Amino acid sequence: MTQASLWRRCGAILYDAILLIALLLMASLPFVIVRGGEAVEPYTLPHQLTLLLVAIAFFVGFWSRTGSTLGMLAWKLRLETGDRQAPSAGQATVRFFAAILSWLPLGLGFMWQLWDKDSLAWHDRISGTRLMYYPKP
Repeated sequence: MTQASLWRRCGAILYDAILLIALLLMASLPFVIVRGGEAVEPYTLPHQLTLLLVAIAFFVGFWSRTGSTLGMLAWKLRLETGDRQAPSAGQATVRFFAAILSWLPLGLGFMWQLWDKDSLAWHDRISGTRLMYYPKP
């Protein structure tokens, strides 16, 4: 096992983004039905909160149960704590919001791992987790 490279992280992010978009579209369906098939108006608070909760449930659920989302599994990545366990739900939640902070300055928080002595991104450090690559034996 080794620290996950930035490219592996990006691959897993892409896979998970496709999955998450599908989930968000499904979560939006009831809002479209209520509006009689019309598009949901932007910045509708109940809709936005629903989408946020779906995203949180997706990442926190996978990370705290198995340590990997489906995209991470495809790229042989596992999120773990210092003692090689899956993070707690609290750590996973902190990581979720810290990852948003890592994206805000044009992804600098993710790219930070290129300069970090331990190859950790901002959200890794903030949440006390690390993303590991487990190649096939």
